[in-house]
Amino acid sequence: MNPDAHTQFAAKVELAAAAAAPANLIYELPSLVERLDLGALFPVKQPLEAELGCGDATFLTRYAKLHPELNFIGVERLLGRMRKLDRKGRRGGLTNLRGVRIECAYFLEHLLPPNSANALHVYFPDPWPKKKHLKKRLVNERFPALARGALAPGGFVYLRTDDEDYFGQMARVFAADPAFRLVETPPKLASSLTDFETDFNARGVQTRRAAYQRD
Repeated sequence: MNPDAHTQFAAKVELAAAAAAPANLIYELPSLVERLDLGALFPVKQPLEAELGCGDATFLTRYAKLHPELNFIGVERLLGRMRKLDRKGRRGGLTNLRGVRIECAYFLEHLLPPNSANALHVYFPDPWPKKKHLKKRLVNERFPALARGALAPGGFVYLRTDDEDYFGQMARVFAADPAFRLVETPPKLASSLTDFETDFNARGVQTRRAAYQRD
């Protein structure tokens, strides 16, 4: 196949994939007080994973494409980032991906059905380094209980950060919850880098990761 024909073929494949995806991957919440109807979000019932603070969704769209046997929800507060998830997901023809625009802690506590997720991904959340802002951190003393309520038995929380102090806090709050135990991050997941991680690695900035499994 000559280069021009290959380019045209690739473009046709991309268009076909985009056509298969829903018109909009951003899920408009019908209520802020009722739990999500997961059957209304996805055409196929499959195990669910969620990324809390999905940013521009580079990691999540790549990972969802690698795992068509799973459903994924990306949670993000900023509309511009949600639009990037929508654009990248539709371009990739992803029918197993949706975005929800809401605060992550609120999503866990009030919207995600109990024990419905197999995994929660939290990658490079805002470290809020000033002492007066520490209470704004997503992974705080309340977070393990929220995660435990959202996860199915045996479910996982995957964490990554470049902030040493925040990583220490993550370790402490999960160590204090007997429902969780420290486990290894699966190699395939560890090799799936976020944009932040790629940039940090290029600049020689140390990043840290941890994984916890609930009972």
